[in-house]
Amino acid sequence: MDRDEAEQDEVFKALSDPSRRRMLDALKANGSMNVNEMTELFEFSRFAVMKHLRVLEGANLVVSQKVGRERRLFLNAVPIQTIYDRWISRFSALWAQRLTTLKYQLEEGGESMSRGPTQVHVVYIKTTPEKLWNAMMDPDVTQKYFHNCRIESDMQPGSPIVYKMQTPDGPVDAVKGKVIEIEPQKRFVHTFIGAMHETGTEESRVEYTIEPLGEIVRLTVTHSEFDGESELYKSTLGGWPPLISALKTLLETGQPMPMPPM
Repeated sequence: MDRDEAEQDEVFKALSDPSRRRMLDALKANGSMNVNEMTELFEFSRFAVMKHLRVLEGANLVVSQKVGRERRLFLNAVPIQTIYDRWISRFSALWAQRLTTLKYQLEEGGESMSRGPTQVHVVYIKTTPEKLWNAMMDPDVTQKYFHNCRIESDMQPGSPIVYKMQTPDGPVDAVKGKVIEIEPQKRFVHTFIGAMHETGTEESRVEYTIEPLGEIVRLTVTHSEFDGESELYKSTLGGWPPLISALKTLLETGQPMPMPPM
């Protein structure tokens, strides 16, 4: 059994238990939670909750990060997206994405944190930090997985950064921002403005963290500082998993994955 098959087996195992599915539902509804908040939702003990959370973390469906003085739990949808990409055709995916986007727009809920909600997306890629960094910084490569966008910036702190979507009518600014921090092959932080979105003035923050783990690399994308659960928050929440999955596919197979439009 190859590594991808083993990872997907872990995801199916984690999702097979109704209590663990409820935990993921709770994280989706609340944005993030700590263990005490999660324990209050169930009749069984904190020990049992921790046991279920370990299974979810083992499947990479839950990510734990320190926020301020406490440790928060976040839903990571990338492993589910990887399974989804395996069996759903390009055209079915497009319709599914539109229908789920409509569903999210009709639903309410979620808690706001001090600077707005936070999204955490994690993926494990069989590659090297150097190759992953190049894929993030080379406009010829970003065009293959980032919604046909070419990255433009001199990558100096304080400098502008733009993802330009290539269209039949010419390049269009899809995402704009400013470089905050950059540490090659380790960390990259920039502000994020969805220039093509109707809330095109809302500024948020994106942080990429690269961690080598033997023959694989762990990529964590943290998107934060939204103006509450805004339309930008909702659209990027569903937008990051397929994008990150496409990056993983490109690096591991050398072939781009068809992407639905933004």
